[in-house]
Amino acid sequence: MADPPIAMRVDKWLWHARFFKTRTLATKLAAAGNIRINGHKQSRAAATIRIGDVLTFPLHQNVRVIEVVTLSTRRGPAPEAQTLYIDRDPPQPKKRAEKITLSPAFREAGAGRPTKKQRRDEDSFTGKGRVG
Repeated sequence: MADPPIAMRVDKWLWHARFFKTRTLATKLAAAGNIRINGHKQSRAAATIRIGDVLTFPLHQNVRVIEVVTLSTRRGPAPEAQTLYIDRDPPQPKKRAEKITLSPAFREAGAGRPTKKQRRDEDSFTGKGRVG
């Protein structure tokens, strides 16, 4: 088995660690300047990382803070990929969506008789007029 490398491209490591489905997505994020290595903004996908570096990057509406534990030689299965890093700031649990209560349809006084389209919209909003 080959020894792990001393340094590695950040986009390649992010792909090996399975933060991104494709290496192209990791490259785009890095090239856009959205990755910080040890607090320094990087705008190159070819920026090198080493063991002990801390990466900060946005992912799925969260900011991930990851410490590099080891570098890999291949993109392995997910359990193997999880051994490549330590998550310093795990993602927060998602909040439950609040229930939205719908108020009944409202028409201003004196607005006159509704048109056919307004009546259909009102009926679909309130659930009236359904047969079945």
